[in-house]
Amino acid sequence: MSNQPIDNQQAQRILHITFNMGFGGTEQVIRQLVMHLPKGQFNNEVLCIDGEVGEIGQRLEAEQGITIHTLTRQPGLDWRLALNIRRHIKQGGFTIVHCHQYTPWFYGWLGSFGTGTRLVFTEHGRFHPDRHRYKAWLINKLMGKTTHALVAISKATREALVEFEFLPSSQIEVIYNGIEPFTHDFGRVGKVRSGLGITGEELVFGTVSRLDPVKNQRMMLKAFSLFCAQHGNCRLLMVGDGPDRTMLEDYARNLGIEDKTVFTGFQSNPVDYLDAMDIFLLSSHTEGTSMTLLEAMSLGKPCIVTQVGGNPELVQGEINGLLVPTNDPAAMSAAMVRLADDTAFKNQLGEHANTMFHRKFSATKMAGRYAGCYRHVTSR
Repeated sequence: MSNQPIDNQQAQRILHITFNMGFGGTEQVIRQLVMHLPKGQFNNEVLCIDGEVGEIGQRLEAEQGITIHTLTRQPGLDWRLALNIRRHIKQGGFTIVHCHQYTPWFYGWLGSFGTGTRLVFTEHGRFHPDRHRYKAWLINKLMGKTTHALVAISKATREALVEFEFLPSSQIEVIYNGIEPFTHDFGRVGKVRSGLGITGEELVFGTVSRLDPVKNQRMMLKAFSLFCAQHGNCRLLMVGDGPDRTMLEDYARNLGIEDKTVFTGFQSNPVDYLDAMDIFLLSSHTEGTSMTLLEAMSLGKPCIVTQVGGNPELVQGEINGLLVPTNDPAAMSAAMVRLADDTAFKNQLGEHANTMFHRKFSATKMAGRYAGCYRHVTSR
């Protein structure tokens, strides 16, 4: 890869490489990024390597005119994919290739090698449980040294890259995710609550996430059942779908809280339901920078989250939310009781959550950080 400076007077052409542009945190970050980078300075296109565009990608094409390319990755080491990426880079005249997640980075690295383009890699999150991949030790060190910028979405994610991927901490920049803020809408809240049969007096807890083992919603349901033993006038909204849905519905039934728990299924516009919640819950085993947590903060929702991954970097305990240990339903239930019994404290946490969001986690903040990253790598 060339290290000759690139002319920054011209708009830089950026190719974002990802798996697909369906619904998910990484896809939302890419959407926010291409929409908020300074116009006239950066031109963005997206390449999906899993053969499908996805709904977020379709919206970007239709509403923003962003070009989305697709290639289909084959099982095993797909040299043809690397060659096709190389062809895209050269034909498109891209000055920056921004790879999102490890596998797109690997193929983006192969495809861009020797083209003179600048390579940026962002790690958006880790699997749970994380593991060492000793076979990748040598290639990761080579990829790290020949990639122009390494980015993690939280300090915890950076630490995981150092420990499990053998990348140097000093070369990894932390850029937190950012989103466009949502605003509270009383009419929307009333419509959603009445549609779900929720009265104005009920305290509504809720979460928005894929119903998946890593999200640990079983612990959330147990905590809610403990809360219900002390407070009867409440509901729990479980917004999303996934492989754990049937198990979680059965578990709620076994806990005797099925009449107080609402499984909404997948919602393409979950902010309607998020706005209807009084308190946001996140029970994950691991998180990078949770997009739904940011959405809740932008709405001024007090949050109770597990003390894992990047969560403590977004939620400062006792200031803009409460932190609880993972796999401790009693601790989460106690935090729920505390906020239910202290309305002033609950409201104070929500106000501080909104303030923290605008100070650190807006889409414009994130895009500004990445714009600085792009300028830096093209000036070298």
